[in-house]
Amino acid sequence: MDLNSLTISSARAAIQARKFTASALAEAFYKKIEAEDGAIHAYLTLAKDRALAKAAEIDALAAKGAPLPPLAGVPVAIKDVMVTRGVRSTAGSKILGNFIPPYDCTAVSRLEKAGAVILGKTNCDEFAMGSSTENSAYGPVANPHDKTRVPGGSSGGSAAAVAAKTAVAALGSDTGGSIRQPAAFCGVVGLMPTYGRVSRYGLIAFASSLDHIGPLTRSAKDAAVVLRHIAGRDPLDSTSADVPVPDYEAELSKPIGKLRLGVPKEYFAEGLDAEVRAAVESAIQKLAKSGCEVLPISLPHTGYAIPTYYVVATAEASSNLARFDAVRYGYRTAGASTLSQMYRKSRDEGFGTEVKRRIMLGTYALSAGYYDAYYLKAQKVRTLLTRDFEEAFTKVDAIVTPSTPTPAFKLGEKTDDPLAMYLNDIYTVTADLVGIPGISVPCGKSKSGLPIGLQILGRHFDEVTILRLAHLYEESAVS
Repeated sequence: MDLNSLTISSARAAIQARKFTASALAEAFYKKIEAEDGAIHAYLTLAKDRALAKAAEIDALAAKGAPLPPLAGVPVAIKDVMVTRGVRSTAGSKILGNFIPPYDCTAVSRLEKAGAVILGKTNCDEFAMGSSTENSAYGPVANPHDKTRVPGGSSGGSAAAVAAKTAVAALGSDTGGSIRQPAAFCGVVGLMPTYGRVSRYGLIAFASSLDHIGPLTRSAKDAAVVLRHIAGRDPLDSTSADVPVPDYEAELSKPIGKLRLGVPKEYFAEGLDAEVRAAVESAIQKLAKSGCEVLPISLPHTGYAIPTYYVVATAEASSNLARFDAVRYGYRTAGASTLSQMYRKSRDEGFGTEVKRRIMLGTYALSAGYYDAYYLKAQKVRTLLTRDFEEAFTKVDAIVTPSTPTPAFKLGEKTDDPLAMYLNDIYTVTADLVGIPGISVPCGKSKSGLPIGLQILGRHFDEVTILRLAHLYEESAVS
């Protein structure tokens, strides 16, 4: 049995049947990480003591024949923007290079409570700011399908770990596409839940009104299992929603009916790679043959999504990152003689180029005389985008689009052109601005073997529909 290729359900069932132990499974993953991750760099910090302690706990239950928790022994990786008690949490930044949190992110503690084994922390763009995982202070991540190419970002380490089979599942965060875009580039499933579905407590903030935590997995079924156990109201996060959490996995097996799928013309316009277009259109046809009705729709304000996102996101980043002052925790410069000099030099030395760029853009957008012209106007356009989707969802049950305009690009190809990098999120940022759920599922490969992703967007708190469609597509692709 190839232990590194197991799904969540097969791993748990095998441990329950005592075909192998949770400890042996964890060791198999650490062995693969040691052998292969040097060339990929998906992991920044391993949590082997914590992982093996949890695995021993699961083994003790299995040895007694006791019922196992739902994620018993499943090896999981955590994006390094989520704090983990006693395990270094850097957010991919030098400024947090020595930060050891005293508590766990809610999503992490819920995974562990469900029996998951936390292998370690994955590499990411600094403070989740990027689309390629080249902005990490600790070096870039390589795409397991082609190590000369990016894995996407900012959750590139999490996507690469699942694709490289050095984790069964991983948690990522999505602010403008940072789960779905790397999922598409790495050929895995990436689910961004509705804003408020999963607690953000313990997530190192980038843009608080846009940040979502979600899973990266090998299948829609695995994504459904993880989401069920991390979702739900959290008294520690006032933005988490008090909305019932369905049994997503059980919902996958129910008859899907004749769902109406909207195909927005704006997502198939100039700039879409021909191979991506062909793969996505083929995927849509497979869904149509499976009983779905495909309808053309329009989301007319789509062209304003990127500028709106980069005003709102940078403004919130400017505010959130003000807390890194070198006083309470994190990096502090050695060469400062006054308090103000310590602030300036520590932030200058601790933050990378992209983070500084976004802080400056956001500070400018929020400054006196420019707030109304930029930030307030961006929020008004955000409302127009929301209305576009509300109107569309009166006609359709879900919206299908490409996840990205192109397959994975080469490492270094766009680092000198921030605008070209930002445009890579053109199909994903709208869902973050509107707060709806979205999933990327692999739907083919380019001629050079690079994965291509199909994006499915749903109504607020209707993760069930997009998971069922993703699962339906996976089954139609196999048949």
